[in-house]
Amino acid sequence: MPSVDCQCKAFQTAVEILGRPWNAFLLTMLQEGALRFSEISSRPNGPGDKVLSARLKELEARSLVVRQVDTGPPVRVSYELTKQGRAFNEVSAAIVQWGRELTPAPKARRSR
Repeated sequence: MPSVDCQCKAFQTAVEILGRPWNAFLLTMLQEGALRFSEISSRPNGPGDKVLSARLKELEARSLVVRQVDTGPPVRVSYELTKQGRAFNEVSAAIVQWGRELTPAPKARRSR
């Protein structure tokens, strides 16, 4: 396995993006396909509208998400992952695998 330089710019950029609250949530949710702001906002346990808007703008600025406007009426705005954003699917699968390895197995219950 090749060694990883955790101090290189590429590694630091990826960690910075994933370290921002809600970014992994959004990158994972949008793997399903394009969603309107209201569809994302209505998900349980998600960010508030102000934070959601800010995170989507940040992900768009990093070319991970593209914002599409349907002039309607009514006007509808949707968000979709770019090719770079869809690549997060592989990263998230690796994170889940690592998390499973870190999570201790449940202890067996003793019967009395």
